[in-house]
Amino acid sequence: MSFSPLLAELIEALRCLPGVGPKSAQRMALHLLDRQRDGAGNLAETLTKALEQVGRCQSCRTLCETAHCQICTAGGRDASLLCVVASPIDILAIEQSGQFNGKYFVLNGLLSPLDGIGPETLKLHEFNQRIADAQVQEIILALSPTVEGEATVQYLMSLAREQSKPISRIAFGVPFGGELEYVDSHTLSHALSSRQLL
Repeated sequence: MSFSPLLAELIEALRCLPGVGPKSAQRMALHLLDRQRDGAGNLAETLTKALEQVGRCQSCRTLCETAHCQICTAGGRDASLLCVVASPIDILAIEQSGQFNGKYFVLNGLLSPLDGIGPETLKLHEFNQRIADAQVQEIILALSPTVEGEATVQYLMSLAREQSKPISRIAFGVPFGGELEYVDSHTLSHALSSRQLL
């Protein structure tokens, strides 16, 4: 079955969402047009408004509608601790843990030379400016242990050392409540090499 040009365009547009393949995009498009026209109109209106009004925080680079986000303007947060994350969703995960009360810096990606993503693409000169602030006393890297994450960690470590700023990284290893027999060998190896004295 072939779709009309506009319906085909809508299906293709929906594929930009993470985890949405051709079949899922078809189901979404047909559902919105066939059963949820009011919802589709509200979605389109809200998405347009968000595209016009949501930008980046001038301090941490997360998504917000004002010059500075709620975390950057909140009183009582420890400005000496700067947690570096890859994307705004990572801030949400850390905030839900309730264990961090510092400030953030969002990279909005990870270094990936094979994909053409270098320090200039991520505007890492802004990271350099941010850590130059005398208030920043420790930089905590909260980046995934992927190839891209490791490359980014090494690059950020070199920038932090140039400014003599202490830098640490969140721990990785066996998940809480996990069984050792189900943990992959790479994760277990990292957990053993990063062990701490009690």
